[in-house]
Amino acid sequence: MKKLFTSSAIFMLALVASAQDMTTTSTKAVVDNTEYNKWSIELNGGLNKPIRTMTAGYTTGPVNFFHGDLGARYMFSPKFGLKLDFGYDKFQEGDDTPQFESTYLRTDLQAVINLSRALNFETWTNTIGLLVHGGFGVSQLTSENGFNGEDYMGNGIIGLTGQLRLSDRIALTGDLTGIVNAKQNFNFDGMRAAGPSTVDGMLLNASIGLTFYLGKNKLHADWVGEADKYNDLEKRVSFIETGLLDTDKDGVADLYDLEPNSIAGVAVNTKGQSIDTNQNGVPDELESYLDKTYGQSGKAATTNNTVEDLINKGYVNVYFDFNSSKPTNASLPGVGFLVKYLKENPSKNADIVGYADEIGNSSYNTELSRKRAEAVKQIATSSGIDASRLNVIANGEDASVNKDSKDARQIVRRVSFQVK
Repeated sequence: MKKLFTSSAIFMLALVASAQDMTTTSTKAVVDNTEYNKWSIELNGGLNKPIRTMTAGYTTGPVNFFHGDLGARYMFSPKFGLKLDFGYDKFQEGDDTPQFESTYLRTDLQAVINLSRALNFETWTNTIGLLVHGGFGVSQLTSENGFNGEDYMGNGIIGLTGQLRLSDRIALTGDLTGIVNAKQNFNFDGMRAAGPSTVDGMLLNASIGLTFYLGKNKLHADWVGEADKYNDLEKRVSFIETGLLDTDKDGVADLYDLEPNSIAGVAVNTKGQSIDTNQNGVPDELESYLDKTYGQSGKAATTNNTVEDLINKGYVNVYFDFNSSKPTNASLPGVGFLVKYLKENPSKNADIVGYADEIGNSSYNTELSRKRAEAVKQIATSSGIDASRLNVIANGEDASVNKDSKDARQIVRRVSFQVK
C-alpha cells in the first residue's frame, strides 16, 4: 500500500508538470465540431472536519485548518472528464481537548461530470459553472502524539465544485467534498485503534481555490456550450460555401485552386494552374495564340511585352487573409510569375504595390499594405532577385469594391506589380 500511495503521488505531480507541454504541442483537438482546451490545473485550500473515528474526549475545533489539494484534470468532452489529485489535511485539538496533531494524505483518481453543460447553464449564464466529482484512492495517516508509523487505507471520495469564471484562463472555485476511509486502523487523533468496521473514518473538506486552464484555444471544455457548437458549425459551413466559389472563373473551386488568379479563358489543370509545358511563364494556350497571331519571328518580343502587360494590368497578384501580412499559399505562384519574368529580363525592375481592404483604421491599413509588399519582396529576393530591382509601395486601402462584401474584400487584400 505504501508503494502504491507513493507511486500515485509521483504520477500526479508528473502529470501536472507535463500538462502544459502536452496542450501546446498537440494537434488541434476537435470534438463535437468545437475546438477547446482540455487540460486544467486545480489548486485549493480551506478547512476540514473529521465526522467520525475520533477517541472519546478528543475533538478538533469547530473550524479546523488546514486542508489543501492539488489536481490535474482532463476533459474528454464538455460534459465528462477525469482528474488525479493529491490532498493534505492536518488535525489538531480543539478547546478543552488533550493535545494531538495528525496528518492525513491522500491521492485519488476521480470522474468529473460538468453539470453546467449537462443542464445547459449557457442558456442563462456563461460565468457560473458546477462540477460533480467522485472516485477512489489511497490514504495515509500519521500522528505526532499517538501511534508510531503510518496507517494506510483505501478511500472513496465525492464532491461538488462551484465555478466562477474570471477569464478564459482562470476560474474561482468553491468546493465541498466528503471522504470515507476503508480499513482505518487508527483514529484521526492517533490515540487508539479504531473500531473493527470496514468503513471507518469520515472527513469533510470545504475549500476555495483557482482553476488554471491550459492550451492554445480560446475556451476550455468547462465553458463550451451548445451555442458554441452551432457557431463553429456555421463557420465551417461558411468556409465550405466560400471555398466552392470560383473567383477566377477557371472551372476549379477556390478551395482546391492553387492558382486563384489564373488568366481568364486560359486552360488550367485539375488544380487550377495554368498549363505551361515549356515553363517559360506564359500559359500554352496564350503562347499558341501569340504564335498564330504574330508569327514565330516576332514571338519572343511580343511574348515578353504581353507578359509585362499582364503583370502591369493586375492579372498577376498575391493575396492575403484578413489582417495578415503572410501571403496565402495558394497565391504564391503570383510571386513566382514575377520572379521568372525578372530573371529572363535582367534589365527590368518592378514596383511591389501593397493594398488592404477598408476594414479598420486607415493608417493601420497603410502600414499593413507596406508589410504585405515587404513580405512579397522578401520572397522574391530569397528566390534570386536583387533587392535593388524591387521597390516597395504602400497604397493602403483599396476602396474600389463594396466594403460590406466579404468576397470582394478578399480580392483587394493583395500585392500587385508594376514592371518597368
